[in-house]
Amino acid sequence: MSNYALITGSSKGIGMAMAKSLAKRGFDLILVARSEDQLQDLKKQFSETYRVKVEIFPTDLSVPGSAQKVAVWCADNSFPVSVLINNAGYGVWGNFENIALDEQLNMMQLNMNTVVEFTYYMLPILKKQKQSYILNVASTAAYQALPTFSLYAASKAFILSFTRGLRFELKMTNISVTCLSPGPADTGFVERAGLSKFNNISAKFNMSADTVGEFAIKGMLDKKSEIIPGFTNKISVFATRILPKSILEYAGAYIFKK
Repeated sequence: MSNYALITGSSKGIGMAMAKSLAKRGFDLILVARSEDQLQDLKKQFSETYRVKVEIFPTDLSVPGSAQKVAVWCADNSFPVSVLINNAGYGVWGNFENIALDEQLNMMQLNMNTVVEFTYYMLPILKKQKQSYILNVASTAAYQALPTFSLYAASKAFILSFTRGLRFELKMTNISVTCLSPGPADTGFVERAGLSKFNNISAKFNMSADTVGEFAIKGMLDKKSEIIPGFTNKISVFATRILPKSILEYAGAYIFKK
């Protein structure tokens, strides 16, 4: 019996690409996202193309308690989940004081609290398998403060720190914990964040979602601690370790100025 991989935010972009990469490797899938129509389409596509079992759970993961509902459903159905990918998340662009607080709190709930909840409630299931994996999706923004993306960058810094700490805590168990920090990718993030005016710039640096997804799954299965896809992204992260923070913040503010 094949083990299941549970992927949040799996209806498009990198989440869908990671689901495809896992299906190619013979993993059965549990896809969790808001759009039931998109999930139904993916269920049909993946099950027919890769001959794997596909379960779907449509839900708004920004609602507190939604992760627990998914975990209880997995336990009730005895799904042998050996992979948890916390991919759901989004960013909001603009000066902190000019963005509705409710929208920012919703982003923080999805980007941080939902990840913590999923990890906590899925750990007992993951521990039952011979080998399990947790992959948390951060961003290259996790490595520095980013004016006009202040809360988004902070939320991803939280994911990076949480993942590294959890990896150490679980190092003597059957669970390998990995953090993925992608840079620009063709995922719809720019539009969702309200950054449409940067489309032409971002297109020059974008990696394809499929490339990032394959890179991520290979690194996760290789039990890497951090995955940063793309040479340019690796260089930008390295720069955060050697350049003064004030210079990095000035550069970020200039690039993403409102």
